[in-house]
Amino acid sequence: MPTPSRYNEQLARLITQVGQADFAPQLVATLKSLVPIDDATVLVYPDTDLPVVEYFEVPAGLDRSTLDVFVAGAFVLDPYYQAASRDRRFGVFQLRDLAPTGFRDSEYYKAWYRNCGYQDECGFLLPNGATGFINIALGRTGDRSRFTRQQVAALTAVKPVIEVLCQQHWQARPAVTADQEDTVNLREQLNTALNQFGSSLLTEREAQVINLVLHGHSTKTLAEKLSISVETVKLHRKHAYAKLEVTSQAELFYLFLDSLMSAGNYAGGDTLIAYLQPPQARAAT
Repeated sequence: MPTPSRYNEQLARLITQVGQADFAPQLVATLKSLVPIDDATVLVYPDTDLPVVEYFEVPAGLDRSTLDVFVAGAFVLDPYYQAASRDRRFGVFQLRDLAPTGFRDSEYYKAWYRNCGYQDECGFLLPNGATGFINIALGRTGDRSRFTRQQVAALTAVKPVIEVLCQQHWQARPAVTADQEDTVNLREQLNTALNQFGSSLLTEREAQVINLVLHGHSTKTLAEKLSISVETVKLHRKHAYAKLEVTSQAELFYLFLDSLMSAGNYAGGDTLIAYLQPPQARAAT
């Protein structure tokens, strides 16, 4: 059973590990001494680059290849990423605080959360640099109950010290200099690819519907967000699925991921344009 004294002992060890190789494991051990946690992942998002996995526990039902897909691009659909990157929201959040209604029925949820047995997630979102941030994802799996209000409050109470130590350890990169201005912003490219997905084949409204479906919105919340009727949402989704030649949310999700992963030197626009070309034409571009 976590106790304050045990937490204080682990925190003292964490302070000594700032700048050292064992900082991330000690960070997780410190948080585990405060609340019951089954597994954890620590992701550091640089200002412009893809996330770096600093710590990862492999829960049952999840292998490293799933995380590789997440890091390569699937993370753009993650509610925690969206909150920090798009909305610049920081603090301690449970999944339900950030995910849209209907998210648990989304293919992203099935591919990531359900496969690893998550019953709940409580994550730290900590700013680090101009647009970078740190995500400490803490999971409860199997038959374990969800994080209680008291446990979330305990994590929130220690957030200031955890934030300072993480920022000191993962210090943001120096500001971009004049000779680095042409550096590719990979995260911005992936955000653009998500926003443009399907735009070459769909109407503007159909593309909006598909984008929100990918993010996990239910038909009802999607209708409210776009100020249209539920029946109109269903009609737009039906037409979009037909044009994209998919029949389910699962097929739509993997079409997006496949087109994203095969984009290569992405320079903007809809990733489906190149993806739907014959293999020989793709190889020539």
